[in-house]
Amino acid sequence: MKFSAPKVVTWWISVVLGILALLAAFNVVPAISPFGIWFAIVGLALLAVATVTKGL
Repeated sequence: MKFSAPKVVTWWISVVLGILALLAAFNVVPAISPFGIWFAIVGLALLAVATVTKGL
């Protein structure tokens, strides 16, 4: 299995999802608190898929 670096846009989307997960975990934005774990899961999954998929 060959790994490749994700595109910059994909990386930034993962970073934004991670930041949203942190904001939800610390209850900074109460409206997104129930979805914090999903932001983290989707962000990490996107980064993992982008690493093993060329061109993503």
